[in-house]
Amino acid sequence: MARTNPLGVRVEPEIKEALERAAKDDDRSVSSLVERILKAWLIERGYLAKPE
Repeated sequence: MARTNPLGVRVEPEIKEALERAAKDDDRSVSSLVERILKAWLIERGYLAKPE
């Protein structure tokens, strides 16, 4: 696995709770879910290349 860089962000409590529920439902960590959401957003808007 490639090295990753930490990123600290502050979110409202209800957002954190929703992320925790969603991550649990998807059987992944909150960090993994946030990375997946950010990646999809960046690809959709052309900031990242679509995976081959």
